[in-house]
Amino acid sequence: MTRWLIVLVMWILGLSALALALRLASGWWFAAVVLFALAAVGTWDLLQRRHSVLRNYPVLGHARFLLEKIRPEVQQYFIESSTDGTPFDRDTRDLVYERAKGTLAEEPFGTERDVHAIGYEFMTHSLRARTAPLEPSTVRLGGRDCPRPYDIALFNVSAMSFGALSGNAIEALNAGAARGGFAHDTGEGAISPYHRKHDGDLIWEIGSGYFGCRTRDGHFDASKFAELARLDQVKAISIKLSQGAKPGLGGVLPGAKVSQEIAETRGLPLGETVISPPTHTAFSTPNELVDFIVTLRTLSGGKPVGFKLCVGSRVEFLGICKAMLERDVTVDFVIVDGSEGGTGAGPVEFEDNMGMPLTEGLMLVHNALTGTGLRDRVKIGASGKVASAADIVKRIIQGADFTMSARAMMFAVGCIQAQMCHTNRCPVGVTTQDPARTRALDVPDKAARVFRFQKSTVAGAQQMVASMGLDSFDQLTPALLNRRIDGVTTRTYAQLYEWLMPGELLDDPPADWLSDWIEADSTRF
Repeated sequence: MTRWLIVLVMWILGLSALALALRLASGWWFAAVVLFALAAVGTWDLLQRRHSVLRNYPVLGHARFLLEKIRPEVQQYFIESSTDGTPFDRDTRDLVYERAKGTLAEEPFGTERDVHAIGYEFMTHSLRARTAPLEPSTVRLGGRDCPRPYDIALFNVSAMSFGALSGNAIEALNAGAARGGFAHDTGEGAISPYHRKHDGDLIWEIGSGYFGCRTRDGHFDASKFAELARLDQVKAISIKLSQGAKPGLGGVLPGAKVSQEIAETRGLPLGETVISPPTHTAFSTPNELVDFIVTLRTLSGGKPVGFKLCVGSRVEFLGICKAMLERDVTVDFVIVDGSEGGTGAGPVEFEDNMGMPLTEGLMLVHNALTGTGLRDRVKIGASGKVASAADIVKRIIQGADFTMSARAMMFAVGCIQAQMCHTNRCPVGVTTQDPARTRALDVPDKAARVFRFQKSTVAGAQQMVASMGLDSFDQLTPALLNRRIDGVTTRTYAQLYEWLMPGELLDDPPADWLSDWIEADSTRF
């Protein structure tokens, strides 16, 4: 309302200046023209639905787009001034914006990256390049223990809760997922009305707070879980063991933020502060985790059940593998969350210093499952700064079967990396519960952007695989990804890293794995 009042005042002042120009002096004509121009621009800003910044900040918001034209100096300043230490670079962010808007993603003059820098990576193309398939690939979640498998897309919306994101942002993400046929992870904040409005496929994430399926004292409630898990819209269940941006840390939801809507969605008392424990209370050992997986699969009616974690101890993950072997029961999928993932609700020390980066985590999980003979029964997802077609291909080479994206999907719904997520003053209505700000995020427009971004990114990944002379993502191998290790030397991932053979840990553990394999215990983490 304040925005409209300001624009109305501009129109009134413009009319006043026009009256003065007609009656007193011609000098007032200039003031009238300027005021009418500002009022007209402000009115257009408030009525248009394409730019959330302009809807929230009429007239003044144009300064942001002006600064973006001054490239690369101004944008590089903001990138280097980032507080979370791992922002997306300008090229990646712009690529997301352009794909989301349906504009061309090409720029003149070629790459801006230093191809001679240590750590630079590139993929091996082929002179036997193929034509990319028209239909996108999918990955089946659900093995022999899962009677209701789900075919997940290669690129999906990663875990972001209602509460962390606005209702409009959640609604736009789910509407885009429904249109594009890809999955939308709910995050640990439960299934909100905004998740359900457009009937997009959901992966319901169950965190240590058991939001949406908790008892009064915060423990797991089987009946509440079964009621929601059996919804047709829920395609899979993901147990959140840890999060990349804050592994080993629970969360605090201040009572002031527990509104009526949040309370109803999460199953909380209105206005009471809620503390999520750093670990689950439903299980405390690898064996108990496997039993809990069986319980959730049964309660959900046979849907795929997996878990998400930021990898920490190799011993602990091997303990989970031993538990699955001993019980002859496997999880349907594991989502590896890299420590480079972001959050608006975690200490900077955790973001910068805790947890394993996605590349190392993916290879560890892939090798552990392969070495224990379980890899063909468990699919692996990759989550952590996946934003481009190249990211998808690289993560599959490193051990993933499918990918998840959070921040890039936020870009698609209008995030500008203002890094005000924790203040409730997000300027584009993505990470705020302030109705005056969330109104700026137009759901139909942003849903279309999410759909276009996902579709074009997957198409780009398919074309990359075809350019490598391959017919499918299944044919990708570590030998096809190269990394520069010094000024004159490059090595493939097959040469740089150890890759276990199926069942190798069971038959003859390599020296580098032997002590961890012996120490791993299915009865304790």
